[in-house]
Amino acid sequence: QVQLVESGGGLVQAGDSLKLSCAASGLTFSFYTMGWFRQAPGKEREFVAAISRGGGGTDYADSVKGRFTVTRDNAKNTVYLQMNSLKPEDTAVYYCASGPYGLRRDGYIYWGQGTQVTVSS
Repeated sequence: QVQLVESGGGLVQAGDSLKLSCAASGLTFSFYTMGWFRQAPGKEREFVAAISRGGGGTDYADSVKGRFTVTRDNAKNTVYLQMNSLKPEDTAVYYCASGPYGLRRDGYIYWGQGTQVTVSS
C-alpha cells in the first residue's frame, strides 16, 4: 500500500532552519504532485507548498514564500521542505501528501502521519 513517511521535525528557535523529508513507497512517485501542509493547534490544516511531478513547477503559500523551498528527488522517491528563518507561527504538525493531478492546492489523496515542528521565540 502507499506510505508517506515524514521526518526531520523538531524543536528549534526563531530564525533557525529545518529540513523536512518525506519518503514515499507503494506508488509511482514521479506520477504524483507532492504537497506539504501543516496544522497548528486549534486551527484547520493549511497548504504550505507543492511541487510538480518533474520538479519544474512549485507553489507556495504567501506566509512561507521566500523562506521555504520544496524540492524532490524522484530517484529516491523523496520530497523535501527546506524551512529557513522559522517563526513561532510556523509551529505545527507538517504533513506531506501526494496527488494525481497537476500542480494544485487540493485533490491530494495520500497523506503521511505528520511530523511536529515547534519554533520557540
